[in-house]
Amino acid sequence: MSQVFSRLAVVLAVAFASLMPAAAAPADPTYTVSGIHVDASGESANVAEHLAIEQGRARAWDILYRRIAKAADLPKQPKLDVDGLRRLMRGFSVANERRSTTRYVAEVTYIFSPEAVSRVMAGVSSSYRVLTNVKRILLIPMSPTFDRESPWTSAFSSPRFAGSMVPFVVPTGDAPDVKALSNLKFDATNWPDVQIVAARIHATEAVLALAIPLTQGGTSINDKMTGRVQVWLRRIGATEMPMKTSVDVPLIKNPAQTYPLAADAAVHAIEVMFQQRPPVEFGPRATLTADVHIDSLQQWAGMQNSFGLIANVVAVQIVAVDIGIVRINLTYQGTTDQLHDALVPVGIALTKSDDNAWTMVYAPPPKTGMTASDP
Repeated sequence: MSQVFSRLAVVLAVAFASLMPAAAAPADPTYTVSGIHVDASGESANVAEHLAIEQGRARAWDILYRRIAKAADLPKQPKLDVDGLRRLMRGFSVANERRSTTRYVAEVTYIFSPEAVSRVMAGVSSSYRVLTNVKRILLIPMSPTFDRESPWTSAFSSPRFAGSMVPFVVPTGDAPDVKALSNLKFDATNWPDVQIVAARIHATEAVLALAIPLTQGGTSINDKMTGRVQVWLRRIGATEMPMKTSVDVPLIKNPAQTYPLAADAAVHAIEVMFQQRPPVEFGPRATLTADVHIDSLQQWAGMQNSFGLIANVVAVQIVAVDIGIVRINLTYQGTTDQLHDALVPVGIALTKSDDNAWTMVYAPPPKTGMTASDP
């Protein structure tokens, strides 16, 4: 076996890579700030556009910094000049563009370079590194169950949430797994119940947002309805212990009209919830060589993505490829037990044989609460 790997290490690795579908790397949502409204005037249309784009960059950087910085480092935000902000950018796109001979108005999406941002963040603290593969979370509104067409779900579609410090996506579409979310129960839902939908946006965490209207009155058209909307938030993840919090919002006429205000309160509570997460300390780095057993290129691509979702996985290098096996060098932080436990929730089983050889296989975790008689 080792002779085969030695002979094929370079040739097959290149051939294997050529079989992977070619596609432009998408912008990382963590480093993308959308919905920045710009409005500037100048002596010409071009000058006004230039001023508006430059002004928006600074506001986008403020949002991004609050998104990725630890709570203790928020006061340490670097003050960047125009050139410094430009060096952070990969590009931008505009929507709803309007212009005159002296004015420019648009909604701008700014795309930052993870590598450039990491260099700036390193000046804040040596603990920051590029947050590659840290994507947006899956947000599932419930009232009391998930309904794609409900006013509570619609409340989270507002463009004002595009600049949230915790980017999120609400499930849409008619896929069977999205429809199945309507069967979820708030307190009984765990990560395996939502991981298929979450995988589409490369999310390793989700938040369930349960809205409970607590109302009084309103039995006739002339009655005044009073009370509040209580929002419970439950955070679950591939490697996180579930946690809950709640916020109350005063009722405005009726629950449907209160939901936009309740959504604002929910998103703010989610941002606080994520800022309170303590940084993970894994200790020194180490490397192990493992044979990854795969059934298809698609399965291997999924496992590669899973490696990127694990905080204590630093790098993965392909050493050689054979039919059904990929040999890798995996650099990680912490112990092999920590690595094993982190890989389990994302569907990878790490084992060590009697001769000290490491093996990995695709092994998605079973859905909780299922029995042999369940469909």
